[in-house]
Amino acid sequence: MSTTQVEAPTIEAIRANRARLGDLIVTTPIRLLVDDAVGAAVGDSTLVWLKEELFQRTGSFKPRGALSVMLDLDPPALARGVTGVSAGNHAISLGYCARILGSTATVVMPKNANPFRVQVCRELGATVVLVDNVHDAFDRVKEIEATEGRTFVHPYEGPKTALGTASVGLEFIDQVTAAGGSLDAVIVAAGGGGLTAGVACAVKQMSPGTEVFVVEPEGADSLTRSFKAGSPQSIEAVRTIADSLGAPRCEPYSFALNRQFVDEVVLVDDDQIRDAMRLLFRAAKLAVEPAGAAALAALMYPLRNRLEGKSVGVVVCGANIDPETFSKHITQV
Repeated sequence: MSTTQVEAPTIEAIRANRARLGDLIVTTPIRLLVDDAVGAAVGDSTLVWLKEELFQRTGSFKPRGALSVMLDLDPPALARGVTGVSAGNHAISLGYCARILGSTATVVMPKNANPFRVQVCRELGATVVLVDNVHDAFDRVKEIEATEGRTFVHPYEGPKTALGTASVGLEFIDQVTAAGGSLDAVIVAAGGGGLTAGVACAVKQMSPGTEVFVVEPEGADSLTRSFKAGSPQSIEAVRTIADSLGAPRCEPYSFALNRQFVDEVVLVDDDQIRDAMRLLFRAAKLAVEPAGAAALAALMYPLRNRLEGKSVGVVVCGANIDPETFSKHITQV
């Protein structure tokens, strides 16, 4: 197994970057979720702390990383604009970031992207280019870089992206500590691994005894494959309702950070994700996209026995979903 390490963001650097982001980013709330249905699903003695990142600007964690990259662009680069690849959340965040920084964004999305997310991108002023699949999207974005001179903002790879996503873990530990609690474990969902790398990096440096578990859908298991192989791996296609977690491959920097700080990667299936969506709706009154429920699904299923009786932090990473699709998922048995 590869043990290659990279230079990880320090807590001091993460705090400084969070301060630079200022009120362009929301310090999202935490909540100790107390409910009979939650106790039945994860064990009555298990404490469940939610980090409600769905209340972030644009409805997901993504602006933390995108802004951390774009704030370093010089005026000519901002004038040329940015581009990116996304099934929705990163594209939405690029539209938001470009607008508030006086720039423009052209985003490439697969044709099967949720129409609601495409609409939100356009409402934020982004130009949307639709292609057949995620693999084609990466090829198309290279053409846009070359022909338009736009800066490619990667959806999950790179030190600046991890520096931004690490603020989720930083805030989580700070907030739980301020509330008089502590976390035995944190669970966070992975697409390409940018969020999980940042969260794990911050959590492990601030609270070394806290275990960090990453969850992936069975139909988008690039990080699981990469951990097993000891190097970044790809998947052939995305086969999950959690399309926000459908990255086609792992990348070197984020993979190395995950290897350095994550304790274990677990898998959940789509039915388990739907169960978690229903539980969040019932107990927390949250209407989340499938990706936003994946971390709770991991606590309900593969990690339930292991973490029963523990204090567990669950990152609810996003909620960009239309009412019809949400209703379809939570009513499907």
